[in-house]
Amino acid sequence: MSAVTLTPRALYEDVAELLRQRIFRRELEPGSWIDELKIAEELGISRTPLREALKVLAAEGLVTMKVRRGAYVTEMSEKDLRDVYHLLSLLESDAAAVVAAQGSDADLQSLQALHEELEAAAGERDRFFAINERFHMRLLELADNRWRSQMVTDLRKVMKLNRHHSLLKQGRIVDSLAEHRRLMQALHARDAQATRLAMQEHFRQGLEAAT
Repeated sequence: MSAVTLTPRALYEDVAELLRQRIFRRELEPGSWIDELKIAEELGISRTPLREALKVLAAEGLVTMKVRRGAYVTEMSEKDLRDVYHLLSLLESDAAAVVAAQGSDADLQSLQALHEELEAAAGERDRFFAINERFHMRLLELADNRWRSQMVTDLRKVMKLNRHHSLLKQGRIVDSLAEHRRLMQALHARDAQATRLAMQEHFRQGLEAAT
């Protein structure tokens, strides 16, 4: 049997992840021009892997390529934001209903454990939202539809372009926790319709905070 050579992760993927995190941290602001030459020099790389990385981010919607002007961090209009929240509400409420109807006791316990972590992180904004994302992704994992999970993953990347606006709204974390409690109650009651409605309300309130 011939030896198999595994290809290491491509450089452009590492560069894409680095830029992705800079965008999420607002080190690269929405609407700002991405200085390819400066970033390439900073990272000690040629512009080829950088341009490949920008293509990846453009496909994810995080970067907008403009003819003869280069790459810009995507700016979210209010319509963009409403469209993203609308789709997330449809996809994640459907996933939540599936888990309510079909999830095992162990599945619900794993969500309960994340919910308790969320409660404990109420005073730490960044930690709260990191755990919140883990909760939502765990629910999608339990619903077991890889196509839905991929769509939500991509939409959530775009949603992060506006995340800090929703974080800053007074009382949003308290409200979000209350919405999560209602969601958990519906899940534990195995009430698929109530769970669907609770998740839809969670996204409706999230959109209101973000706009």
